[in-house]
Amino acid sequence: MERLIEIVDYDPEWPARFALLRQMYERALTGVAILGIEHVGSTSVPGLAAKPVIDIDIVVTVDQVPRAIEAMERAGFLSLGERGIPDRWALQAPPDLPPTNTYVVAEGSLALRNHLAVRDQLRSEGALRDQYAALKRSIAASVHDIDEYVEMKSSLLSVVLARSGLTAEEREAIEIANRSQ
Repeated sequence: MERLIEIVDYDPEWPARFALLRQMYERALTGVAILGIEHVGSTSVPGLAAKPVIDIDIVVTVDQVPRAIEAMERAGFLSLGERGIPDRWALQAPPDLPPTNTYVVAEGSLALRNHLAVRDQLRSEGALRDQYAALKRSIAASVHDIDEYVEMKSSLLSVVLARSGLTAEEREAIEIANRSQ
């Protein structure tokens, strides 16, 4: 039986893939007041094993969210809504792009702070990064359901978020939101 969740060794080409996607997104978002386009998720952490999917947060103020979503839809993306994560709108990429999870996120939102905290903490703590990679590989080898995969990573991710300074209440809100996806 084929595994649903594929975890691969870190690919040094991932930053270049992000850079290409970022350029495409910047062109698509011409006229939208974007605050940043962030490479997040495991592919943004050098040395971290990951699902080979580039995660990207398009950061805007709340009032720019509709314009950003409209611009990305004109570029061929499909809006999937918040999907249970407040202030984060998922976009399905057109099939001709490399695999990506793309989001429009509101500046200062817990969703954005979560993504940046995990990325930055794992970039700065090699031992924690390696522990997370080993856990991901172990879980991926034993489950065939993405929801179970996410659930089984949540305890260690809570440790990562605690080390980054997120409060217990913020970590609990993230865990609840992740379960609701």
